[in-house]
Amino acid sequence: MADNTNDQMKQFKDFILNYNKLSEICFMDCVHDMTTRSVSTKEETCANNCFDKFLKMNQRISQRFQEIQLLQNERQQQQQ
Repeated sequence: MADNTNDQMKQFKDFILNYNKLSEICFMDCVHDMTTRSVSTKEETCANNCFDKFLKMNQRISQRFQEIQLLQNERQQQQQ
């Protein structure tokens, strides 16, 4: 039970780190006018595109990692 709680905490920490990283990257890339309280359409579009690209990149990396893990597992089974 304690291992499950530790795993959940690690996953949550990883999520928060990724979220903070994404927020910082997209903010720095997209928000340039700090003289107004409103977000411009250009800034909003940029932030949405940044978010989409980040998610797609993470999904692709995860997918590729799983493919590599499967190949390694198959090779290990063949060697036994």
